[in-house]
Amino acid sequence: MRTWQVGDVMTRDVATVGEETPYRRIVDVLIRRGVSGVPVVDSFHRVLGVVSEADLLHKVEWAGRPDERRVFEGRRRRTAREKSTALVARDLMTAPAVTTHAGATLPAAARLMDREAVNRLPVLDDLGRLAGIVTRGDLLRVHLRADAEIREEVVREVLRRVLTVRDGLVTVQVRAGEVTLDGRLDRRSAVELAGRLAGQVGGVVAVHNAIGYDVDDTTLMELDPVHATPVA
Repeated sequence: MRTWQVGDVMTRDVATVGEETPYRRIVDVLIRRGVSGVPVVDSFHRVLGVVSEADLLHKVEWAGRPDERRVFEGRRRRTAREKSTALVARDLMTAPAVTTHAGATLPAAARLMDREAVNRLPVLDDLGRLAGIVTRGDLLRVHLRADAEIREEVVREVLRRVLTVRDGLVTVQVRAGEVTLDGRLDRRSAVELAGRLAGQVGGVVAVHNAIGYDVDDTTLMELDPVHATPVA
């Protein structure tokens, strides 16, 4: 069964800037490319940081009052004030950049974005050079798969290849990414595994498992896990 990875959805033609790229040039790149942030790279294409719209907007936020200070100034406010006077990418960027690699799974990338509160991840190759970039929107692209494509993968990979279920024993319907399984199998463990694996197929939003079973072998496995027969 295919596991969707960052390399499947990332953008390879990445807009970048250098450390000395001026503020106005960065704004131009963002607007022209229709992106909200760009990696800052060195001459070896290694990522030094990322400049986002949020970094650039500090100049608008602090317009006319860059020297305004408070006695007790928090780190975020101080950083925002300092970036409001920055003129080149080196002083505007957020560093170090939070990065990932092409082989990372989509759930792993999503968790990293959430944990680090970032909207994009530069993707590095084996030598640490920029290979692409993935955004939150890119991670959602897997859910644009056609229902027919999702159904085919559930039938082919889950039912036929993993569970070796004969055609006709289980029906699969997919609507708007929601998978409905129906039919009957001999063991409860096989039914539960079918539901779990179907939920891991790229593009699946939810699984409604209505498959019946003849024997509840999960109880037997709890009593004697060593001699329990694994699911075929």
